[in-house]
Amino acid sequence: MHKIRNGKLECTDDHRIDHFLSTARTGYLGLADGDIPYVVPLNFIWMNEAIYFHGAAQGRKIEVIQANPNGCFTVSEDYGTMVSPIPAKTDTAYMSVMLFGGLEPVNDIEEATAAMQGMLDKYVPGYYEQSLSQSHLQKYRSSLGSHTLVFKLTPNARTAKENQLNSQFSFYEGRKVEMDI
Repeated sequence: MHKIRNGKLECTDDHRIDHFLSTARTGYLGLADGDIPYVVPLNFIWMNEAIYFHGAAQGRKIEVIQANPNGCFTVSEDYGTMVSPIPAKTDTAYMSVMLFGGLEPVNDIEEATAAMQGMLDKYVPGYYEQSLSQSHLQKYRSSLGSHTLVFKLTPNARTAKENQLNSQFSFYEGRKVEMDI
């Protein structure tokens, strides 16, 4: 595993990382399609120390995972830009986490249903009065006729970086360098 070059930005607080992964909305699954990188934006849930996502049981993503189940899942959130009268010191506040590991389909219907329920709870909390049933997951077919697969990436390594926002230097529309000199 490569070390983070700028160590002062490394985040090692497991609670902070877990909270971030639980609340961030979009992740990017990086795969190797032969010698071509392939990155897919996905909704996801962080549960049981793993990333869960779903998709159609057919298509390029499935073919690539079957050929090489090693993946990198990256989550990043932008918290704003911080200004400086010195252009090279203008910076972005953010947090990012990269998780590396093997991808596998979730074949256990209880685990797959729990992952799908977790995504519903995350993205549309309180919308449904009843929990997702296992039969819904087993019977559902997309408009193209494919059933849904749930996958998980259990990380064997992870890195996290953050540059916390200093609100005193937050950029806003109309802010000019003259105001900061």
